[in-house]
Amino acid sequence: MAIERTLSIIKPDATERNITGLIVARLEGAGLRVVAQQRVWWKKKHAEEFYEMHKKRPFFDDLVKFMVSGPIVIQVLEGEDAIKKNREVMGATNPEEADAGTIRKDFAISLEKNSVHGSDTPENAKREIDLCFKKSEIVG
Repeated sequence: MAIERTLSIIKPDATERNITGLIVARLEGAGLRVVAQQRVWWKKKHAEEFYEMHKKRPFFDDLVKFMVSGPIVIQVLEGEDAIKKNREVMGATNPEEADAGTIRKDFAISLEKNSVHGSDTPENAKREIDLCFKKSEIVG
């Protein structure tokens, strides 16, 4: 298996409830290592750029509004098959469809407020990491 990196975001609904540590513990418990991490409050332009691939979708404006509603924790995770492993730990996007024991099943409030984001492909992981971190900030 290949060692790879992926981007993880702990969303405003989770930071508001002060459960970032619980989420990071789940990720680390699955064998993923945090090699970069920042707590930030995105401006609208950052959220729009990050989610630009959804610009024409009906949920885009609500997603941007939500992602700028409070602080988020952005992080780069590293490990064997990190993208797949992170997505397994997160669970299905819709928490009602997520498996028991996943982050979204245990912590999400709703489909929109589902606590976490994770890159879905190596190409998106690279793009998202490059948008969020300078190379010098990744210290794995």
